[in-house]
Amino acid sequence: MRLTKILPALALIALPTMGISQEADVTPPNEEIGYILTSFMFLVTGFLVMWMAAGFTMLEAGLVRQKNTTMQLMKNVSLFSLAAIMYYLVGYNLMYPGDGWSIPGWLGAFGFAAMEPVGLAETETDLTYASVGSDFYFQLMFCATTASIVSGTLAERIKLWPFLIFTAALTGLIYPIQASWKWGGGFLDANLGFLDFAGSTVVHSVGGWAALAGALILGPRLGKYKDGRVNPMPGANLPLATLGTFILWMGWFGFNGGSQLYMDTAGNIADISRIFANTNTAAAGGALAALITTQLMYKKPDLTMVLNGALAGLVSITAEPLTPSLGAATLIGAVGGVLVVFAVPFLDKLKIDDVVGAIPVHLVCGIWGTFAVVLTNPDATLYGQIASILIVGAFVFVTSAAVWMILKATMGIRVSEEDEINGLDTAELGMEAYPEFAKG
Repeated sequence: MRLTKILPALALIALPTMGISQEADVTPPNEEIGYILTSFMFLVTGFLVMWMAAGFTMLEAGLVRQKNTTMQLMKNVSLFSLAAIMYYLVGYNLMYPGDGWSIPGWLGAFGFAAMEPVGLAETETDLTYASVGSDFYFQLMFCATTASIVSGTLAERIKLWPFLIFTAALTGLIYPIQASWKWGGGFLDANLGFLDFAGSTVVHSVGGWAALAGALILGPRLGKYKDGRVNPMPGANLPLATLGTFILWMGWFGFNGGSQLYMDTAGNIADISRIFANTNTAAAGGALAALITTQLMYKKPDLTMVLNGALAGLVSITAEPLTPSLGAATLIGAVGGVLVVFAVPFLDKLKIDDVVGAIPVHLVCGIWGTFAVVLTNPDATLYGQIASILIVGAFVFVTSAAVWMILKATMGIRVSEEDEINGLDTAELGMEAYPEFAKG
């Protein structure tokens, strides 16, 4: 009796062991494991970068005046959606043409992005890298980030539809063409040895150059510069702006960490860990540097400068988050934080109205971060970095200015004075973010 009770129990105990043994027999080969892990890394880091869209939205919604809040929300949801479609239709193949360059090294291929078949059935797949779908998704997030930079600079006086048309041009053509010159294996990579790990120039300064062109053509907000004075127009919700900054800070780990591009060896895992640590300390260095600098300059620390200081540190380390030590990464970020504090009033002296400080953060610190690569990476050359900064800057600024000028001449890009005074929420959208606080 006892034996008949014990045997079934022993059989049940043995079943899991038998299952494990059977599973071990179908363990994928090493190259397939690398393919799986790298694809998974792109998906996880990709949705971290996607979360940056929420960060930009909250930051901008907090730094504009209450009457323009809904407009910023609308622009950010719309630009992200437009980027997704335009990158699929034309951007991805322009940026990564493989062997299908239209003009070798300069202009990629035209055509829709295409995924692998379901389950990789009946296809020969390069299992030494990652799935096309994961790579497309990850790279799309960078494209959308570039458009988000422009949105904040031009807030409170630009019409919705011209802005969205420009976004389509930026995400479908301007961004992927210049990105192909580096990340697609084009002439900046092949001939100049340009190094930009995660996009201080390829992403951030590109957004900054496009925003600068738009700000010059659009002009400043009404009353911003009057009688030789700069009239502050403080944002309506600093808690929201602070939340947006922390969301961006978190998303940046995906931005820089995923740019390692491989997660198939212990060495790559160690490098990704190092990138995370350097990214974090650069942001901290930028925030503290801005805090101290504003205290010394203005006798009181400025929260908005500290928030932008953290972002400045992140942009500054993005061109090379792997090779610096923690100390060097902190200093690189700190320089970015100081640059922002001086760049904001400098733009005001030039009467260039940047509502959220995107040009100082993304353009000025994007240039600084790209230059700083030579300080820690012996493979970088001063000529290659500076020449690439100038080439990308000239291309993006000229093409962006041309698009802005065409839009201005054909449909107008600026709202009327009355609409600007009343706010874009009611003028452009007919709804308010906080209707319970509306007058009347």
